[in-house]
Amino acid sequence: MLQRIQTVYLILTFVITGVLMFFIPLWSLNNGKAFYFMQDQVYTVLLGLSTMLTIISIISYKKRQNQFVMNRLNIILNLILLGLFVYRSLNLSGETVNAVSEKGIGMFLPIVAIVLLVLANKAIKKDEDLVKSVDRLR
Repeated sequence: MLQRIQTVYLILTFVITGVLMFFIPLWSLNNGKAFYFMQDQVYTVLLGLSTMLTIISIISYKKRQNQFVMNRLNIILNLILLGLFVYRSLNLSGETVNAVSEKGIGMFLPIVAIVLLVLANKAIKKDEDLVKSVDRLR
């Protein structure tokens, strides 16, 4: 159901985790090359799981409780991913070849995804409360 606001939030989350991450580098290395998420298998798996959860959540619009739980799991995955990005950028020394020399905007895209998922969960909760209040009237 595209007319629901949580579906719009989830589609934007899909665009961020599934599309933009291919084009926006996470950071630049000392040698000037851009580092994309595909160059590390852990990042690829976590972003793939996040994208898959977002798609499943969009498809399961009739099951609001399952959608809510999947969004929570997706928030946790994005927090783990953000933690790994920050850990990698802060712990590498500046003398190694793979050291982070300049952070890219791609490193902060999971924050935007988390905000969109929280907004989607608020809208799902509002829908669920509305359905429960209508059921009480019957």
